[in-house]
Amino acid sequence: MNDATRRWLELQRDLGGDEVIFDRPLAQRELEVERAPATVTPSPRKGSRPARTAPAPAPDSVGPTIEKAPDVAWRIVPTGDPAAEWRTGAPPIPGPGLAVTFATPTSGHGTWASLEEVAEVVSGCVRCPLAAGRILTVPGEGNPSAGLFCVGEGPGESEDKSGRPFVGRAGAMLDKILEVIEAPRATVYIGNVVKCRPPRNRAPLPDERDACMPYLHRQIELVRPKVILALGTSAAEALLGVRKPLGELRLKVHRYNGIPLVVTYHPAALLRNPNWKRPAWDDVRIARQLLDAID
Repeated sequence: MNDATRRWLELQRDLGGDEVIFDRPLAQRELEVERAPATVTPSPRKGSRPARTAPAPAPDSVGPTIEKAPDVAWRIVPTGDPAAEWRTGAPPIPGPGLAVTFATPTSGHGTWASLEEVAEVVSGCVRCPLAAGRILTVPGEGNPSAGLFCVGEGPGESEDKSGRPFVGRAGAMLDKILEVIEAPRATVYIGNVVKCRPPRNRAPLPDERDACMPYLHRQIELVRPKVILALGTSAAEALLGVRKPLGELRLKVHRYNGIPLVVTYHPAALLRNPNWKRPAWDDVRIARQLLDAID
């Protein structure tokens, strides 16, 4: 079984599925068999009974388990899958949602020439009260020319200590999802609405969010992603400039400065409420399909 299929199966387990159904072509690819090289069999001794010959397997027989015949060695052969497993049962790309345009501020903010310069400015930022309680700022990280830009709410305890986004349990969940949709962490850019940890991991207050958003606007402008994935209500509201329940913002293709934007649950919310895992899985597959369509 190839690594992609193994990761996909593990994610289905984590999403709470108790049954996985492969389509026939995928099952055939993943359960291909090879006949073992011919071996020399010693001649039977005089008077011994001839060995029974096991019947050859039916050419179309495919199943989750394979019984080994005496003269055939069976093994799973990695074969590369042209139709990625995550596409199985993926929802269609939904219709349009909100379209918003943000002008990057130019009065002392938003004119930074590179992601490194943004990170340097963030490291000394005292524009809101969150600066007083932080250990480290968490500017964001990833591929500077990423096709997918993931936006979270703000740093948690692990991120505050490491200076990196999504490194705790929620980060592990996000990494797994990205890996399965063939957009691993190294290929995307990950940032947050606020760059310092809010006390007790609460949601950012409006003034804190407003103080920090110029950094995120400029990061998106510099990366120029093809698709934005908003993780959670705070990220969705900040990027779309609205106050609406997350359920009303899901299953639509919004536009942020012309860039397709998909809203889903924050990975931390998935850990608190497993019932949201399946809807989130649909959301990220919509984002991945958009990425393919734009490519």
